[in-house]
Amino acid sequence: MQQSLTMGGNTLPRFLSFLSGIGMAVFSIMTIDHYYSANYPESIFEGSFCDISAFFNCDSSAYAAISAIGGVPLGYFGLVVGALVALGVVLPSLSFERTNKAISLLNAVGVVALFIYTVFFLGSLCLLCTGFYVFSLVSFFLFWKHGVDRELGFLADWFRPSVKLLATFAALGLFGAYAFTFYTDARQLAQSGGVATRAVKEFYNLEPVEWPSFISPLWTAQSTEHFEDAPIRIVEYGDLLCSDCLILYRQLNELKAEFEGKINIAFQMFPLEAQCNDVVEKDLHPGACDVSYMAAYDPDKFVAIHDEIFENLRLAKRQAEWRADLARRFDVEAALTDSATIALVDRMIQTGREYEKTHERFSYGIRSTPTMIVNNRMIIGTLPIEQLRAVFQALVDEHESGERRFIENWEE
Repeated sequence: MQQSLTMGGNTLPRFLSFLSGIGMAVFSIMTIDHYYSANYPESIFEGSFCDISAFFNCDSSAYAAISAIGGVPLGYFGLVVGALVALGVVLPSLSFERTNKAISLLNAVGVVALFIYTVFFLGSLCLLCTGFYVFSLVSFFLFWKHGVDRELGFLADWFRPSVKLLATFAALGLFGAYAFTFYTDARQLAQSGGVATRAVKEFYNLEPVEWPSFISPLWTAQSTEHFEDAPIRIVEYGDLLCSDCLILYRQLNELKAEFEGKINIAFQMFPLEAQCNDVVEKDLHPGACDVSYMAAYDPDKFVAIHDEIFENLRLAKRQAEWRADLARRFDVEAALTDSATIALVDRMIQTGREYEKTHERFSYGIRSTPTMIVNNRMIIGTLPIEQLRAVFQALVDEHESGERRFIENWEE
C-alpha cells in the first residue's frame, strides 16, 4: 500500500497532523483578534504599550505594513491553511493530501520569510505568530516524513495538487477574504464614529490625576508661553527607543498640524533601561538612557534630535555606532557625562513614582511607554488616531465653549 500521512495505518502521525492544523488555526485566530484589537480597538482601555519585552512584542507585527493585505489580516490566510490541514485528516483522500502537501511547502517558505522579516527588519518576534510558525513547521515535517509520493523526485513529490481542489479552496478563500475586507472597513469607519464617541466618553470618565511635580522643559509642540494655557495639554512619558512611541510620534505629528496653536506637548523622558531608570523593573532598551541625555542636553536641539531618532528608530535601537554618530553630528557628546543633564533626566524619571499603581505587576502608575497625561487624565499606551483626534476636538470644544458640547447627546 502506498505510504500516506492521512490514509496510512500509523495513527500517531495522522493525529499529529490534525493537531498541527488545529494549532495553526487557533494561533491564527488569536493573531487576527490581536490585529483588530491593536489597530481598531473598541475602547480607550485596549491601548498598546511596551511592557512585555522589547523583542517579544506582538504589537510591532500588528502595526507592520505586512500585517494585512488589502484589508485582510495576514492571520486569515494562516487560518485557511490550518483548517485545510485539519480537514484533510477528517476527510482523507490522496488528492486532498497531495494538495495539502503542496500548500504546506508554500506555507513553510512563507513562515521562514516572515520570521526573517520580523526578527531582522522589525527587530521583534510576535509570540502568537511564533505559535503559528511552530505548528506550520511541524505540519511540513509530517508531510515530508510520512506524506504521499515520497518515492518520486522532488518536484513530483511536492507539486501534485488536485487542480479542482485548489480551485475550490482558492474560491472559498477569496470569498472569505472579501468578507474580511467589509469587516475591516466597518471597524475602521467605527473609529471615527461610535467608537470615537465612546472613547471621548471614557476619557472624561477617567479618574483625574495631578500634573507631575516637575514638567519637562523639552516640548515637541508649544502653542502658548505657559503650559497650562493651551486647550490641549499633554505630558508624554516616552522612551526614544520604544517602537510604540514611534507610532505615537507619527500620530502626534499629524495632530499637531491639525490642532496648531491649540496644543502643548512636554516630552517627559522615561527610558526603559535600568542604567538610569529605577522606577520600573525593566531593562528593555539598551542605549535609551544615552539618547535621552543627548536629546536633553541642549533644549534648542531637542526637537531635531528627538525627530532624528524616531525617523531612524531601527538604526537607533540596534547600532551603538549610529547613536555615537548622532552625538557627534549634533555636538552633544558631552551629554553622556554632563551632571546637569543626567540630573534633569533623572528628575523627569522620578516623577513616575508620583502616580498610584494601575496594574498589580507594577509599583507605580507610570510603568510603561508611551503613557500620556492629557488634561489631567492618564492614557496608557497607544490609541488609533481617530480616537485621539476625537478626544482632542472635545477638549478644544470644551475650552472654547466652557462646556462639553461633544457629549451632550450621548445615550447608553
